[in-house]
Amino acid sequence: SMQYISTRGGTQPVSFQDAVLMGQALDGGLLLPETIPQVHNKLDQWRGLTFVDLAFEIMRLYTDLPDHDLRALLQKSYSTFDTDEVTPVRQVGRLFVLELWHGPSLSFKDVALQFLSNLFEYILAKRRQRLNILAATSGDTGSAAIEGMRGKANLNVFVMHPEGRVSPLQAKQMTTVMDPNVFNVAIEGSFDDCQALMKQTFNDLPFKAHYNLGTINSINWARILAQTVYYFYAYFRIAAPGQSIQFAVPTGNFGDIFAGYIAQRMGLPIAQLLLATNENNILARFFTTGVYQRREVEFTITPAMDIQVASNFERYLYFYNQRCPHTTRAMMEQFARTGRIEVTVSDGKVDPLITASSGTTALTLATIQRYHRQGYLLDPHSAVGVSVAERCAQPDLPVICLATAHPAKFTQAILDATGQEAHHPTLERLRDLPSRVQRLPNDPNAIKQYIQRHSGTSSHL
Repeated sequence: SMQYISTRGGTQPVSFQDAVLMGQALDGGLLLPETIPQVHNKLDQWRGLTFVDLAFEIMRLYTDLPDHDLRALLQKSYSTFDTDEVTPVRQVGRLFVLELWHGPSLSFKDVALQFLSNLFEYILAKRRQRLNILAATSGDTGSAAIEGMRGKANLNVFVMHPEGRVSPLQAKQMTTVMDPNVFNVAIEGSFDDCQALMKQTFNDLPFKAHYNLGTINSINWARILAQTVYYFYAYFRIAAPGQSIQFAVPTGNFGDIFAGYIAQRMGLPIAQLLLATNENNILARFFTTGVYQRREVEFTITPAMDIQVASNFERYLYFYNQRCPHTTRAMMEQFARTGRIEVTVSDGKVDPLITASSGTTALTLATIQRYHRQGYLLDPHSAVGVSVAERCAQPDLPVICLATAHPAKFTQAILDATGQEAHHPTLERLRDLPSRVQRLPNDPNAIKQYIQRHSGTSSHL
């Protein structure tokens, strides 16, 4: 079955289940499948499948689970969504919107994290192991992880968020969960600080091994794998056999759009991936100028995209470098030293598949307002993607815009754009619930000591 290798070439190939537990590769790189399965000849058979059946067909190409176990995990994972379609596609004006927010935490991350939580529980039960999950969140990952992991056997989940930098509702979604295996930590700093703390903790290999640390951030391959499914699913909803289409993807950590990149490499006829960033436009700058350069984070109304260092970018570079781990490692080491990488550009593009642009807060609010008048409410992140689609899509091919969160999660932005409040019953229930959260300084030793105190030390039962 499929083996997983590191983008930096220094980790022995591992099985799918080992890759899921490892998270980040031991050599500091990211794990990828050794080969990308080619599915051109399967597209016609897959066209009529339900979401769960399609997920099963795609994932069995990458996993080492017995078929009946994989199918059972998928059925369990997607039964928590509020629609049988799981990720329905709606036509809105000339665009199509892929609604990825029908899961328990109302974010696209549920599609991956409902599955990953059940997968972790399955692997740990088989291996008689415990796992301490350490996660960093800019808002949505945290609540999706907590919804998935709460009450699961043999799992603790530690979620770091930047204090005061997630929306009040997002903070409530995380900190009102009282299950004893859930630990919320507010870090004095930005999301990039939280992500750096996570990487520093994982790079302490003796600590990682002793406390059996795992990750559910999008550096975990299983998350990317789960997200490739909805690109296929959406394609089958709107495209004629063999027709090429475009996807517009609001982007922060490069995980969601990378899943589309993998789908295209598998053989899905994607003519163009439209990469949409906010003012933190490191990725848009890279794909138009060839320069990947870190700047200070700007805080905006689209907090999930307030990121300078995109954790999945290394996976893209590995393919860009024709799968050469040495070049990839050298580039990442140079970036760590200097905060800058440069590649060549032709016709204003680094990659013919990826067209990149960025939006501003004013443009995002105007887009929400315009679509609201047409009777459709976009959350701010989705609106960034829609506005880039309107500007950059090829006019003759259908375009699907990924809607990544329910608008009610971003009450202030919606109020500013439309003069009205957005509501969702799941969120209304949180308003008066008590919270539990631990404040910690931006210091790896503080987070390590906190994990030490609260984890069941032994990684074996």
